[in-house]
Amino acid sequence: MTVGSLGESGLLKRILPRLQGAPALLGPGDDAALIAAPGGKFVITVDTLVENQDFRLSWPSGFRSSGFDVGWKSAAQNLSDVNAMGAIATSAVISLTLPHSTPISWVEDLADGFSSAVRELGACECAIGGGDLGRGSELSITAAVTGALATDRAVLRSGARPGDVVAVGGVLGVAAAGLALMDSSVSHVEWTEDEKVLVLGQRRPTPPLAAGPGAARAGASAMMDLSDGLLKDGRRMAIASGVAIDFDTRSLQADALRLSRAAARLGRDAMDWVLGGGEDHGLLATFPKVEDLPEGFRAVGMVRKSIGGEPGGEVLLDGRKADSAKGFDHFEG
Repeated sequence: MTVGSLGESGLLKRILPRLQGAPALLGPGDDAALIAAPGGKFVITVDTLVENQDFRLSWPSGFRSSGFDVGWKSAAQNLSDVNAMGAIATSAVISLTLPHSTPISWVEDLADGFSSAVRELGACECAIGGGDLGRGSELSITAAVTGALATDRAVLRSGARPGDVVAVGGVLGVAAAGLALMDSSVSHVEWTEDEKVLVLGQRRPTPPLAAGPGAARAGASAMMDLSDGLLKDGRRMAIASGVAIDFDTRSLQADALRLSRAAARLGRDAMDWVLGGGEDHGLLATFPKVEDLPEGFRAVGMVRKSIGGEPGGEVLLDGRKADSAKGFDHFEG
């Protein structure tokens, strides 16, 4: 059975019962969902995953991505964006573009993956309000997620100030290592248990959803989602704040050590994954003092005055200018 053979109405009957979150005031069936907005102020984000750009169904290693993986990843990256504002996810809507030949079972699996991520990552207040279906030449999933602020302010990228402590919540480089394994000539049947854990980090990232609101309550001066790599995202924060973000590589050695065996097997540098790898969906944040760091964060550097020579801000490694071009870019290649 395929999407083409079942049709839109039949497909909706199959997948809507699988999309289970907190109750909505009005869920699927009308032109828009109706969501309660406590306090009248909320955040909203939207993100798209496109086949062969953001995910593949089959990899050089012989591994095959499931609909569950893609659904999970879509939920995780959107929940992480809300988290990075210091907010708690309250609702989601999903748009699917599907080729005529897409198996129904794959779409059902995707719905299960999205719902499981919402539930297992702890977004228990997130209602899934429906969405849209369309036909196209390639698979894509777009999700929009709203969130209620945990405090009276959203935490922005632009609040970092010289003297602040730079901190990270979550893991670094794991998803990049997993991607390298999936994209390698090493057969997936030969992966070690440790390598399978890294691959799982790419397939189903686990953003620390309690950490964003916790950072907001602890007085974080700036924060953002780590989706495109520590250096690239650090540069974005530096430009937004007009400062220099200086990472201390000594504080990142444990992250590189965790990835060292996989790096050696693939002939790669583990620190490159730590500095340039995206899709872990942790948090990069700054705090006035190291004593302000809440649970789940660790210090990885300092905010310094902009050293000039570039518009807006710089990213440094141990006080020296770093290559912030490392990291993911949708339109490179």
